Amino acid sequence: MSVAAFACIFGGVFVGIFLRSRLPGHHLDSDTKDVVRLGGGFISTIAALVLGLLIASANSTFEAQSGQVKQMIANTILLDNVLALYGPEASSVRGSLRSNIPAMADRIWRENSSESGKETAFEAGAAGLALGQEILALSPQNETQRALKAMALGATDDIAKARFLLFAKAGSLPMPFLVVLISWLAILFASFSLFSNSNATAIAALCVFAVSASASIFLILELSTPFSGLMQIPSEPLRNALAPLHP
Repeated sequence: MSVAAFACIFGGVFVGIFLRSRLPGHHLDSDTKDVVRLGGGFISTIAALVLGLLIASANSTFEAQSGQVKQMIANTILLDNVLALYGPEASSVRGSLRSNIPAMADRIWRENSSESGKETAFEAGAAGLALGQEILALSPQNETQRALKAMALGATDDIAKARFLLFAKAGSLPMPFLVVLISWLAILFASFSLFSNSNATAIAALCVFAVSASASIFLILELSTPFSGLMQIPSEPLRNALAPLHP
């Protein structure tokens, strides 16, 4: 998408050059130049504000979902520690927890990626439900184990809530919004080249500016999809949160 944005934005430069070669001279006088510059300044102000807001919003989305993943990792470690304190009766539950983590990570990163396709209803994983049933099936023998069982159930609920929040926040930037923003930038670059000499230095400078503008769009798209792309949240901390059980 960012490559297409660059093509459209830099294409505006050649539209401006084409119009400059076709318009009559009196259409390019100083009064016309002032009007175009005023309009270009208005568009550039709006585009700069929108770009800034989009980057801030995308970064907020990225940080929020990254925080949810970290919270899930912390609750997973807490759950395992609580089960370890419960005693050997919970060993099978700890084993189920470890076997459940890779499938949970795969599902989170698959459902929240930009290539996940159309929206679907949330469905709880069978492995997660089975883990909850195993914890419920524990039979505490004393007050300590009863308290630990309650803590384990609480940690399980927290993991499930974080999992649902990740699903609920999944989504990408609306395409019409990007089309409008890219159109503004293309018009702006067309106005740059409309009244400037089309020499190699000017075109090279406008190319660099177009790359910078499309890079900001690339950054917005990457931050808006935290579970895919070059800047995705790594899944390894979740997958490696628990050490293997030793017999």
